[in-house]
Amino acid sequence: MVIIEPIMIKGHFFTAVVVQLPKTTLLTISNDTGYIMCGALDVGLLNDRLADRKIIAGRAVGVKTIDELLTAPLESVTYEAHQLGITEGMSGVEALLKMV
Repeated sequence: MVIIEPIMIKGHFFTAVVVQLPKTTLLTISNDTGYIMCGALDVGLLNDRLADRKIIAGRAVGVKTIDELLTAPLESVTYEAHQLGITEGMSGVEALLKMV
């Protein structure tokens, strides 16, 4: 099943996507600037092989719901996210608000 829902954080709209797969669930929250995602995100790939795309993204591990993704500390972020002031350890909400 795929669930797509708009969510608002401090007056800013984002899109939450939940993809339920066998034995795992993929979670993302995004806007036109960037996104945060569950542990399935490969930040190394984005930084190295896709560096020319300048992707702004962060990864939180061990999350199972959108609410957990919003509150969990980011485990890793892309180089481009760092340019916006998004850092490891920052909550998902804090990171998303740097993307507006």
